[in-house]
Amino acid sequence: MKKKKKKNSNIPTREAVVEEVKRQLWLALPLSFVAFLQYSLHTISIMFVGHLGTLPLSGASMATSFASVTGFTLLTGLAGALDTFCGQSNGAGQYKMLGIHLQRSMLVVSLVSVLVSLIWFNTEPILIVMRQDKAIANQAGNYSRCLIPSLFAHGLLQCIMRFLHTQSIVFPMLITSALAALLHILLCWILVFKTPLGTIGAAISNSICYSLNLLFISLYLKYSCSCKHSWTGFSKNSLQLKGLFSFLKLAVPSALMLCLKVWTFELIVLLSGLLPNPALETSVLSICLNTFTLAWMIPFGFSAAVSTRVSNELGGGNPEAARVAVGVVLWMVSIEGVLLGSSMIVLRKVWSRIYSNDKQVMRDVAGATPILAVSCFLDGIQSALSGIASGCGWQQIGAYINLASFYLAGVPCSVLLAFLAHMNAKGLWLGIISAFLVQITFYTIITIRTNWEQQARIAQTRVLQPGPQPEPIPMSPKTESQV
Repeated sequence: MKKKKKKNSNIPTREAVVEEVKRQLWLALPLSFVAFLQYSLHTISIMFVGHLGTLPLSGASMATSFASVTGFTLLTGLAGALDTFCGQSNGAGQYKMLGIHLQRSMLVVSLVSVLVSLIWFNTEPILIVMRQDKAIANQAGNYSRCLIPSLFAHGLLQCIMRFLHTQSIVFPMLITSALAALLHILLCWILVFKTPLGTIGAAISNSICYSLNLLFISLYLKYSCSCKHSWTGFSKNSLQLKGLFSFLKLAVPSALMLCLKVWTFELIVLLSGLLPNPALETSVLSICLNTFTLAWMIPFGFSAAVSTRVSNELGGGNPEAARVAVGVVLWMVSIEGVLLGSSMIVLRKVWSRIYSNDKQVMRDVAGATPILAVSCFLDGIQSALSGIASGCGWQQIGAYINLASFYLAGVPCSVLLAFLAHMNAKGLWLGIISAFLVQITFYTIITIRTNWEQQARIAQTRVLQPGPQPEPIPMSPKTESQV
């Protein structure tokens, strides 16, 4: 009698893979739209202000960029710690802990918002010290001060949204974000064109719509049956120093993970102003960056989805399901990246005409599109891997990887290729690609060598004992199970 070969227990069944694909798409697609709608608030503001003249447009654009670098990105990153805490608590059935983690995050982002608002209030003198044009700095300063209410609303909104999507509640966020965007269009038109407010009318509209979005989603949180077990009102437990320290231990590196990436792109735009033809090169790079940001909304959805799936399964003690989620998302972002990149290359001449009528700008944007398509593909992979890291609680490791990738590899490569190899804007963007390659290499090595059974034990320990935990290196010997 021939012995039957044992099936490899690490190979998921077809049914498990199909079910995982459905779960991730159910999360990823709405979350991509939510990201796009929130990004559109600032874009809509700039579009309306642009009709008032060059100076108002320059001031609003500078203020928006300054606000993104110093505030919005920072608060979004701090709220990212909830991907681990709320996701794993939800998977473990510790529903009351979700509300406590949410309250801790809201306290932290509110305190940070107070500090950032002081910076925004002094935007004009800060920009003047940075040798910016005084007239533009004045416009940016007025705009930034009117954006301060949106800072507080944005931070709290990010916390609630993480709290919801880690429970796979996504459609309420989509509805409230769509309502806020539609109201913003109407309010901008009224405040910018029909009142004497002008430029600052767009900033006021931005603050009002962020606040309304926060109000809408807060009402859902309070009265929805979906949150009755996870939100039971404010608790004194959320103020415990031990728990706050535990939250900060993941929140700070989570913020660094995101900020280190975003700050690199801002630095690249500044470097483009030092190129031989700064007006042309900055225009080309700005168009590429705007296109890249729009394309990033799709992998962002997948990143948030896999973070939720991995954290839920690890918290629930299901390492095999977490392993399946990792494999599924990497396949999906690879397919999405190929389709998106191919579409960008095919439509490169049409797309460049949308942004400019200048023949040289159109030619350079079309020429840079293949490089841009490659970067979008790589960013999709690294976004998925970053989402896996957040789901596992590897934010500290992720911060070190992003620091090395962007500032030891990416920025130096950009400088060498742009200025020494005379590749100009293409060289700057090729440096970004080198950073993505380093990122993917490190994240892939860690993910492949992860012992998912060990990660499930760590997650359950974190859920049951929410005090500070040492962050282990997520490696396992070759003899143990691998991805």
